[in-house]
Amino acid sequence: MGLEFALERIKAYIDMYIKECGNDEVLNLSSHLSQGKMLRSKLLLAISGVSEDSLRACALIEMIQSASLLHDDVIDEAQTRRQKPSINALFGNKNAIMLGDVLYSKAFYELSCLDVRLAQSVSSAVVRLSIGEIEDVSLASRFHTDKQAYIKMCGNKTAALIVAAAECGAILKGLNKNIYRIYGENLGIAFQIIDDILDFTQDSKTLGKPSMSDFKEGKVTLPLMLMYEKLDENEREIVQNLWAKELSEEQEIWIKVRMQKHNAISQSIDEAKVYANKAFMAVANENNAKLQEIITQMIERTF
Repeated sequence: MGLEFALERIKAYIDMYIKECGNDEVLNLSSHLSQGKMLRSKLLLAISGVSEDSLRACALIEMIQSASLLHDDVIDEAQTRRQKPSINALFGNKNAIMLGDVLYSKAFYELSCLDVRLAQSVSSAVVRLSIGEIEDVSLASRFHTDKQAYIKMCGNKTAALIVAAAECGAILKGLNKNIYRIYGENLGIAFQIIDDILDFTQDSKTLGKPSMSDFKEGKVTLPLMLMYEKLDENEREIVQNLWAKELSEEQEIWIKVRMQKHNAISQSIDEAKVYANKAFMAVANENNAKLQEIITQMIERTF
């Protein structure tokens, strides 16, 4: 079975699980969701291969990922998601939160019907993911340059579900899950750093959301920290005054020029590559070229 066909099967499982909820409003709301890149499914399948259990596990992880993004968009007051209006923009925050809750709950019920180790892995990841959301909100309440706290938050908020996908793949294939946990953790952190770089380097059309949205929402990411460290006192004051506000085109250019001048983007890419290399080294002896391909695609992506 080819990858594209497997991904279509995963989407069919998701549709089936949502229809089983037996509610027209849930069906209507969920019809406005899109699955995105399905990185976690591609990763799980690259490790486990394709089987009915692996396809079901992928579908449930994708549902949980969608639920987390629904809640994310409410927290961030995001109006777009993947070049489309977000669910909260279309139907309000209450509906977005409740749809997220339905997806979480249905996914956990279906997980309980699979190997208990899969359910434990994913459940543990969602605890971490939720803690990461709290850490993200806390960090966004002030301007900071705490790289350690930032990396910890990336691990919880982004890497956790990638770790679960890798671990579930290993469980289904009978492999050493600890190796794949290390791989997933470092891949996830690298993935988030690249995401944060793209927020500054790509335009809104490419990103599917407004460029520099993290900066405007009050998030301090690695590129911003690395730039800020190189600024003089006057420039630092300007950055803090612009942070967490809507920006004019001139103000966006001012920030991006300094990003380039102080090599904040290239240094951030180097940092992402450090974690990507840790991921590669973790599975270097697993004889699975697909895992290296996933790392390369993740580092070189443009959205």
